[in-house]
Amino acid sequence: MAEYNEMEMMIAVASRELENGASVGVGTGAPCAAAMLAQKMNAPDLVIMFEAGGMSPHLPEMPISVGDSRTFYKAAMAGSMGDTMETCSRGFVDYTFLGGAQIDKYGNLNSTVIGDHLKPKVRLPGSGGANDFASFCWRMMVMTPQDKRRFVEKLDFLTTPGYLEGGDAREKSGLPEGTGPYKIITNMAVMDFEPETKRMRVISLNPGYSFQDVQDNCGFELLRLEKPEETRPPSDEELRILREEVDPYKYVIGR
Repeated sequence: MAEYNEMEMMIAVASRELENGASVGVGTGAPCAAAMLAQKMNAPDLVIMFEAGGMSPHLPEMPISVGDSRTFYKAAMAGSMGDTMETCSRGFVDYTFLGGAQIDKYGNLNSTVIGDHLKPKVRLPGSGGANDFASFCWRMMVMTPQDKRRFVEKLDFLTTPGYLEGGDAREKSGLPEGTGPYKIITNMAVMDFEPETKRMRVISLNPGYSFQDVQDNCGFELLRLEKPEETRPPSDEELRILREEVDPYKYVIGR
């Protein structure tokens, strides 16, 4: 079972960040798979929260939307979007997973438009709850392929705040101190953010990839630890649970 694909690698790595007793706001897809894997592997008391109001369900199988009835299965509360966002704004949510078409060196995200806002090349879904989650959850994570088109020097539109212009810009804007981007998990590496500048930094390289591979697939200069670790690949048990219990129909891991 040691053979795995890049999506399985990213999900396993992300799931290990979620400790028992923590709370996490997720959408569908890979972030939901990571939360489910964590709940079944190492964090049985993980509190999973969905934007549409499902609070702390024990997911029987992969939901197809944030309002899927499965997101309320054995939940502590069947609430609303207002309940979820209020819980975030009160500081009760430890982690969230977000995504977007573009991300910059400070972890800011664009999920609104590609090109000029008035005459865009591509119109994207927009914020949804992403701005609220990123503004008020303590630690924001992103799972995304490593690609120059995604990792850009300048966003076409700022949908979701990361560390804004870096340094203490996030706190100066009025967002809660101590919140912000935490880990960026790609098919090539794991990144965090250098504490002073808040610039993206490579801390771990996935098997088979070098720092140069990551840099070549990034549109801005990356920082790095002097000796990045090698990312631990999925264990046989992680793969078994992921394939048999979390996503047996391969909605996510089959991508």
